[in-house]
Amino acid sequence: MSISRAAVFDILNTWEVPGASASLVALKAVKGMDLEGDTVTIRLQLVDAFKDRERVIRQELATRLKAVEGVANVVLELGWEAMPEPEFRNLLPTVKAAVVVGSGKGGVGKSTVAANLACAAARQGLRVGLLDADIYGPSLAMMFGITDGPEGTPEGKIKPVEKFGLKLMSMGFLIDEDRPVVWRGPMLNKALQQFLGDVLWGDLDLLFIDLPPGTGDVQITLVQNAKAVIDQGGAVVVSTPQDVAFLDAKKAIGLFKTVETPILGVIENMSSFLCPHCKGETHIFGHGGVKAAAGRMGLPFLGEVPIDLEIRAGSDQGMPLVVSHPDSPQSKVFMEMASSLKTQLKL
Repeated sequence: MSISRAAVFDILNTWEVPGASASLVALKAVKGMDLEGDTVTIRLQLVDAFKDRERVIRQELATRLKAVEGVANVVLELGWEAMPEPEFRNLLPTVKAAVVVGSGKGGVGKSTVAANLACAAARQGLRVGLLDADIYGPSLAMMFGITDGPEGTPEGKIKPVEKFGLKLMSMGFLIDEDRPVVWRGPMLNKALQQFLGDVLWGDLDLLFIDLPPGTGDVQITLVQNAKAVIDQGGAVVVSTPQDVAFLDAKKAIGLFKTVETPILGVIENMSSFLCPHCKGETHIFGHGGVKAAAGRMGLPFLGEVPIDLEIRAGSDQGMPLVVSHPDSPQSKVFMEMASSLKTQLKL
């Protein structure tokens, strides 16, 4: 009984290479296929990034091919080629340093921390920009009370919106607030590259980049495209006190280490609740776990930000707490953290 070439090809076209989420055919890795008697010989050429998975690739592919009627033997000839190094140009030539703010997940107040840190840095005399890189859930427009979109130039560049001494850019400035963004990865990456390279940021001492939640391709691509200035700055990781929240923060830490981004510090947000009536302090989500974990990992701890009803109100009303209540305990924490970053970066 002859082996069905179509059945063999269907396996090569549907089985996904571990870690690639793409088939061998999609990766253009199939260089030859011979069927002789009861033996199938497949010649593959893969990039060496998959070499650590060679055993799994051989085992899983052989198992699937032997399930084809008439196949008794499988011969896999694997060749390897060096993975080309991507070339990234500096898209932010007028920016001295950039700080990416990440968390590994949503819901920890990362955007609020980024907004108030940026405002605190501006109050210390730095020329500061803030990029909301969350394409799917932009929040900068609401947090800063911005309703008008940015202006363009005849050359196709974008002028950032200016408020509270900051230069601001967000997808939320360009779309209706109730309109969903249904873009795939390549479109997202292109939009983020435009936010870096086509926005007239001007001469900035510091650009804060509020990363979208997660630790995937979008985050990695953005960091790589701004690597020249991020290497002059670094990353800040935000977590709430719960152990389960810090598990996600560790993913962000792992991402920054993978792309060789210096980690400037870790922040514990929502560290406690300060009652506006009795002035008592309550540790709703626990306390001190982030600082202890940062210490174990050898990472700087930037500070603890207590919960304040005014932070929520300010975000909803378009005025960050550092601007609306500069003397509050939380604002003082943000000012101290901004001062620490300014010292670390020698700005």
